[in-house]
Amino acid sequence: MLVPALRRFVLLIVVIGGGTVVISIVLGLMLGASLPRSIALGFYLVGCFLLLAGFFFGNRGPVRPRGDADTGGFLFRPSGRRVRWATREEHEEAINSSAVYVALGLVLIFLGIASDNRHTLF
Repeated sequence: MLVPALRRFVLLIVVIGGGTVVISIVLGLMLGASLPRSIALGFYLVGCFLLLAGFFFGNRGPVRPRGDADTGGFLFRPSGRRVRWATREEHEEAINSSAVYVALGLVLIFLGIASDNRHTLF
């Protein structure tokens, strides 16, 4: 069970990391920055975004809207809004999604640290 999960996690790292490298190189060339520095900044930015996404997915409240359409706005909540308590599976999915996003974010930030040419690791 762990080997297929690790294989999927490594595939996520390769796809997201590869996309980050490609976009960082293109933006770095357009802006005239050095390639190692633009790649490191790309890893930092995407890693921080994934950490924030993991934080917000993990802190989702225990109440969910009833039905498919969420009719209330973020600031305006009508008094007749129907809500329900989240199921155990929804709680577990929120925690698992959060863990994946945080782990991916940390790996990408570490890759950014490793590829940054302004600071040496050793």
